[in-house]
Amino acid sequence: MDAADFSAVLSEVRRFVRERVVPLEAEIDEKDEMPAEIREAAKKMGLFGFALPEEYGGLGLSMYEEAQLMFELGYTTPSLRSMFGTNNGIAGHVLMVGGTEEQKADWLPRIASGDVLASFALTEAEAGSDPSTLTTRAHLDGDDWVINGAKRYITNAPLADVFMVFARTDPDAPRTRGISTFLVPAGTPGLTVAPKDHKMGQFGAWTADVYFDDVRVPASALVGGEAGLNRGFGTAMGCIAHGRVHISSLCVGMAERLVDESVEYARTRRQSGKLIGSFQLVQGLIADSMTDYYAGRATVLEAARAFDAGTDTKIGPSCTKYFASEMVWRVADRAVQVHGGAGYMRGVAVERFYRDARLFRIYEGTSQIQQVIIAKALLGEAARG
Repeated sequence: MDAADFSAVLSEVRRFVRERVVPLEAEIDEKDEMPAEIREAAKKMGLFGFALPEEYGGLGLSMYEEAQLMFELGYTTPSLRSMFGTNNGIAGHVLMVGGTEEQKADWLPRIASGDVLASFALTEAEAGSDPSTLTTRAHLDGDDWVINGAKRYITNAPLADVFMVFARTDPDAPRTRGISTFLVPAGTPGLTVAPKDHKMGQFGAWTADVYFDDVRVPASALVGGEAGLNRGFGTAMGCIAHGRVHISSLCVGMAERLVDESVEYARTRRQSGKLIGSFQLVQGLIADSMTDYYAGRATVLEAARAFDAGTDTKIGPSCTKYFASEMVWRVADRAVQVHGGAGYMRGVAVERFYRDARLFRIYEGTSQIQQVIIAKALLGEAARG
């Protein structure tokens, strides 16, 4: 995107986040629902397709540009980003990475506009950090594929119009080579979405289990057509690598907000007749958080540059996801500490962000999985013993 146009996009999103969404954060958290007017405003701004190609109606942002946009979106409740994150990220990228031209032309414009909300149905009860062990299966019956199984913690499942479903299509193949991806529209007979999960945080972003009981889809639903058969694991990993940089950027945006909240509180809160900002131990907490934020921002931008260049699409995304998710958790913990007892009270922003931040160390690959990925990539055969 032209630099001037991109700067205008960032400015518009910043105003939208800080003037319209931030004042609604407590309401979103309490009601566990994103207001319809915010959803419509996001659609009009093109936020449902910022990472999708321009030829399909998206903004076509690079990873480096996307990271900067996520810094702005991360400044508020993560449920805002979650509303359109899967369209741009792991679900939309399934089609970008593995779809046929016909599938892209049919689905991507509607996903980019927000007319279609897409979900990424990979995780299962016993296949989370290692999705190669998934047990959902699909078999051919005449000209149709029949899917059976269950998925867990699927983002936007209660609202989704289409699911990108990963299922084992060759049970005899090695674990990573017998998985395919299917486009399954909501409402397909046999597809059931459970009631939404009641989570610790990130209210307003809905997840739920999804069940497939003899769900029948045509051959055209196989992502990538015949060429995509048994190649779903590679598609998923490519989408998740992008998603790790995406989530890392969100963590940086939240860290900035937490630093701002901490600084403002320390500037105005008095204890023993003094502003707490004059206490050196409070200063130390704020300085550590600012340093963490600064390092996280630089790490994400470097990982985004390398991702765009194609020079690092594995170690970099894992390193930045590991660092940024752990970083924002430290910053959130310090923010509560700076606020003291007030930081433990519902209705105070840092209490809410403390709950929200905890999830970042789990989804898109836990911190422990990132450690394993990084170490194995560096050590090679030595890591296998």
